[in-house]
Amino acid sequence: MAIEKKFVQEGYVKASMNEYFLKQLSRAGYGGMELNRTPMGTQITVYSEKPGMVIGKAGKVIRKLTRDIDRMYDMDNPQIDAQEVKRPELNAQMMASRLASSIERGWYFRKAGHNTLRAIMNAGALGCEIVISGKLTGSRSRVEKLVDGYIKHAGKPAEEIVDQGFATAVKKLGTLGCKVRIIPPNAVLPDAFDIREVVEADVVETVAPEAAKADIAELVDKESEGELADEEEVVEPVDTGVTEETSAEKVEEESCEDEASESDDSIPEENPEAERRLVDDVWQHKHEGYDYWHPVSRVHKEDK
Repeated sequence: MAIEKKFVQEGYVKASMNEYFLKQLSRAGYGGMELNRTPMGTQITVYSEKPGMVIGKAGKVIRKLTRDIDRMYDMDNPQIDAQEVKRPELNAQMMASRLASSIERGWYFRKAGHNTLRAIMNAGALGCEIVISGKLTGSRSRVEKLVDGYIKHAGKPAEEIVDQGFATAVKKLGTLGCKVRIIPPNAVLPDAFDIREVVEADVVETVAPEAAKADIAELVDKESEGELADEEEVVEPVDTGVTEETSAEKVEEESCEDEASESDDSIPEENPEAERRLVDDVWQHKHEGYDYWHPVSRVHKEDK
């Protein structure tokens, strides 16, 4: 068998088995099935509102279902397990069956649809869509759609996230189809996002007084230390400046006194008529007996 035909055959078997369970377990509140093939056999999990009715007295009903499945579909060692649905309002198949049953009992289709929609959304579903089609009010068939919340219609999320259920309601005018699509509350949608709450402001407000006190104390200590250091730094250059100025003045006065003394000593008393000149702060003169300029302080040989 080709791989394509194998997939088609498996899909057909699963759909046919689902219809069989829906017909046999309608009173037990049938809510869908799962089919898993293992090396030990085929594991079939049946979800229902009343699993006790699926099992039956001493397991009579579940054994009958196992024999029928083995005979009709020729499966390898089928094993049926019954599981209870704790929240029927979030199971699409159960709600479709309830809606069909309400319409068959004589409820107006719009009232029954709104009641079902309200029950599903009150259970916490993110979105729900109910479609009722058939001869609703007249001789012509039409479609009535009820939508609430957020629902996906196409793509991968519509196949994996959305739960679908279908049931039929048989009335005198004809058969009505009831289709229910539900997005459960724990579904993670691809376009969902969360806004984080910013709690840093509260933390800062609670910590601010203590931190402010510590910072103020540190600033006061630093300022006091800085003022002391500034005073020391300011005092030192004043003293040094005074000493430097006084020492510079003393040096200048001494140099002036030396120059004055030199200038005074350089003027000859014995030769007042000699020519004099100042060259590089040194007094020179030229007098009789000498044809060149020479320092005044020079001792002549005749004087020796």
